[in-house]
Amino acid sequence: MAEGPLATQCCIAGGGPAGMMLGLLLARSGVDVLVLEKHADFLRDFRGDTVHPSTLQVLHELGLLDAFLARPHQRVPTIGAEIGGEFLPIADFTRLPTAGRFIALMPQWDFLDFLAGHAGRYRGFRLMMHAEVIGLIEADGQVRGVRANTPDGPIEVRAGLVVGADGRHSTVRARAGLDVLDIGAPIDVLWMRLSRRPGDAAQTLGRIAAGRILVMLDRGDYWQCAYVIEKGGFDAVRRQGIDALRDAIAGVAPELRDRLGELRDFDDAKLLTVTIDRLRRWHRPGLLCIGDAAHAMSPVGGVGINLAIQDAVATANILAAALRQGTPEERLLRRVQRRRTFPTRATQRLQVVVQNRVIRRVLAGERRARLPLAVRLLRRWPALRRVPARLIGMGFRPEHVRTPEITPPP
Repeated sequence: MAEGPLATQCCIAGGGPAGMMLGLLLARSGVDVLVLEKHADFLRDFRGDTVHPSTLQVLHELGLLDAFLARPHQRVPTIGAEIGGEFLPIADFTRLPTAGRFIALMPQWDFLDFLAGHAGRYRGFRLMMHAEVIGLIEADGQVRGVRANTPDGPIEVRAGLVVGADGRHSTVRARAGLDVLDIGAPIDVLWMRLSRRPGDAAQTLGRIAAGRILVMLDRGDYWQCAYVIEKGGFDAVRRQGIDALRDAIAGVAPELRDRLGELRDFDDAKLLTVTIDRLRRWHRPGLLCIGDAAHAMSPVGGVGINLAIQDAVATANILAAALRQGTPEERLLRRVQRRRTFPTRATQRLQVVVQNRVIRRVLAGERRARLPLAVRLLRRWPALRRVPARLIGMGFRPEHVRTPEITPPP
């Protein structure tokens, strides 16, 4: 074993957006926190890179927004879709009651590095990289800590509370035996990069044409593209070959044809298996799951990391004071789930509607399907674009930082 058992008031499994934000908020509030991240660094491509106005507002409330926006990023004040060659505006974020009235596009590793750097200023915060949680420590029907593997050998961490923030394939929720409700998704996504040329339009948008769907995010010197395929359809796409994939993308975005040679093979098209699920119960005595570990979201709307961060804020608001005293009672863990259940279910329900009424029909070949009534109304009355802007940008129940800064950094 690498060393004797470690001890902390809160052990967070997973150094993603939910885990890092929760670690920052708790350490700021005087709670001793240890975050265990299984990877050696944050450098993994094609993760969610959209930081929505709800998250920008949290950073503002923490006094960190200016420092965050000083890092390289792109701003998206409006979004829309091109359907059959016609551009249709969908959401206008510029009138939201938030400090940042746009979506900020920033590589997630930069965002996580930013959170880790600011959390590290507090003496109660520890981040252990390359530490993969593999099991739970239990006694008398309560979770008391975790077991993890590190390059120096296995370790044990004793904790007043274990938080599973280790993503949609959460080890913590699996080891805890928490029941998962699989809602289902009819799509998967291929992520890829294509170079951006000086003459390209700057609009960040989705495109629907010829029975295909492509999302293009302007990342400055390249396009981050998501090509939507039918659920489980990747093997069929591979059999057709990379040339067929290039032709399919060109059918949606003809102006990209001159750079599709950058897709050399399928190593340049990363598969994201889309899942929509949620836990029926997010907690056990001594344990709580948040973020994707509690509810995996579809990429529709790009809301996943922002919903996870809202979970972290609510968790800190409800549990920080109790954590300073020891192990929170399960009624408080139940309160976190109650607080976050409505926005989770409402968001997933909206994603399912979009998938079934729009995306599924397009992929099934309904190329001349009538535009949904909501889209036609958005085109006719621009003021209505504030509604999807609020749902995408702020969510159904935006959280605000209520925890005090008990231990300011030096």
